Amino acid sequence: MSSTPLFTTPPPPPPPSINRNTLSANVANFPPSPDKLAILLDKPNSINQLLQIHATLLRHGLDQHPILNFKLQRSYSSLGRLDYSLALFNRTRNPNIFVYTSIINAHSLQGLSEEALLIYIRMLFEGVQPNEFTFSSILKSCSIQLGKMLHSQVIKLGFDSDLYVKTGLVDVYARGGDIGSARLVFERMLERSLVSLTTMLTCYAKHGELDEARLLFDGMVKKDVVCWNVMIDGYAQHGRPNEALVLFRRMLATKARPDEITLLAVSSACGQLGALESGRWLHSFIKNNNIQVTVRVATALIDMYSKCGSLEDARLVFDSIHDKDVVAWNSMIIGYTLHGFSRDALDLFHEMCRTGLRPTDITFIGVLGACGHAGLVSEGRSLFNAMENEYGIEPKVEHYGCMVNLLGRAGQLEEAYDLVKNMKRESDPILWGALLGACRLHDNLELGEKIAEFLVSRNIANSGTYILLSNMYAAKGKWEEVARIRTLMKESGVTKEPGCSSIEVQNKVHEFLAGDLKHPKTKEIYMMLEEMNGWVKAHGYTPQTEIVLHDIEDWQKEQSLEVHSEKLALAYGLISTKPGTPIKIVKNLRVCPDCHAVIKLISKITGRKIVMRDRNRFHHFVNGSCSCGDYW
Repeated sequence: MSSTPLFTTPPPPPPPSINRNTLSANVANFPPSPDKLAILLDKPNSINQLLQIHATLLRHGLDQHPILNFKLQRSYSSLGRLDYSLALFNRTRNPNIFVYTSIINAHSLQGLSEEALLIYIRMLFEGVQPNEFTFSSILKSCSIQLGKMLHSQVIKLGFDSDLYVKTGLVDVYARGGDIGSARLVFERMLERSLVSLTTMLTCYAKHGELDEARLLFDGMVKKDVVCWNVMIDGYAQHGRPNEALVLFRRMLATKARPDEITLLAVSSACGQLGALESGRWLHSFIKNNNIQVTVRVATALIDMYSKCGSLEDARLVFDSIHDKDVVAWNSMIIGYTLHGFSRDALDLFHEMCRTGLRPTDITFIGVLGACGHAGLVSEGRSLFNAMENEYGIEPKVEHYGCMVNLLGRAGQLEEAYDLVKNMKRESDPILWGALLGACRLHDNLELGEKIAEFLVSRNIANSGTYILLSNMYAAKGKWEEVARIRTLMKESGVTKEPGCSSIEVQNKVHEFLAGDLKHPKTKEIYMMLEEMNGWVKAHGYTPQTEIVLHDIEDWQKEQSLEVHSEKLALAYGLISTKPGTPIKIVKNLRVCPDCHAVIKLISKITGRKIVMRDRNRFHHFVNGSCSCGDYW
């Protein structure tokens, strides 16, 4: 802690009159009563005013006055001068429980749990008995291990029925990931405040127990904006964005006013769904309600618009930000990368560097990804080397992943393999998976088998490992090997993620699986599919049956291709929107080559722009061409 003297020169002589605004400058020579000083200490205007009052206390022998000393210490902490507060505490003779609790609380609020614990231990050695406020203060930032020890003391000293202490314990267990203990303490609470309910709600939502969270949320009589935020953000963070949007609309119906946290969560949900109209409505809501668009909110809107397929809207928001931070630049760079506009992403990167902002590790994920989408191998190598050499940023797994993708897609498999083998940190299954994907792309079964064997032998293979290897065998017609891999998958409990495509029509998101028959307009959708088939075949389309990796007849393979989820979503878009309007589709997996070829032709035949976001990037289909240049 700082040992710098608190005061230098005495304050100037006082003017004739004394009021609250000028008192701190007057009290040096004409001190008011301790009661008036106490009022000033409750709400100091600035650290300078507080220093003047402190000087007055020292000058007139009031520095050990128990109430004034306590309030002074607390005020220093509230103004961010914990060092001054601690210096005062250390000079206090025989501090009582209130003084101890105040300094413990100040350290806890700063996240200094170890220091708070040391003061707590000192208090016990001095024979000062903790009270309920002491426990609720120290529990704010302590670890779960310390929390368990304090829990036993809470019970021993009889504070286990106190509402604030129990809320603190729930929070400790929740932060430590011990949901069972948090639930046990919560359920034993005879009384529950809004804070305790919100604490348990946060615990459930943070750890993905969303059904439990919703049950608790729906049972809450009173809900403030924090409760709504916890539940909406929980849905958005754990892959249930549709429910996040539904709950947000319900929140607005109750007249609750959203804040910045709400807007960030809802923007994220819109981005995940690719729900552009919902995102535009949210942006209009912000404007119409005069909600301040902070850099953080603007950055979330850039991210949302980029993921919803509208780079134009994203760029308008980006250009409207006056004091752009590096996060805002990163968001726009990654937006260009997602859409395959690699040169725009790299140009924006160089423009950012010219402004004097230093790139971060996220920036390099964006620009290396841009190189990967365009096959810019030499530029990618140069940027990767510049990370450490010019900017002092040690590459992370994600950066190695970008390089593996860049080299692998460009057919430089051996260089990519050497990069993964020789990387400074332990290689990640995702890197090997990316390399395995490149082997599948370039039909290198020998290297693919070597990588798959490595992953399986170390028990780090995932569903992607098995599926890629199975696909490689299927492409070679090795059906016995395909059967063996699928048996391995079953024995290992690995399941394949089903392909799912979604489309937003009139602010409602419609989802489709391959061969889906659950949609209310299934009959019309399949009639449109037949019509689409006729169109594309008349334009020379031949089904790419070789990508159907099952040992079945060709006619069955054709039928399988016809009902892929993205084609169902496209058919629904064609029958549900006006001719000439753009269609936007989101798929959770990589778009297959057959669907890619069909959508290119449909864009030409119908004169529609079709935008598809798959797991890797955006594809903009216009007049028979795709923005990816068939390099994806």
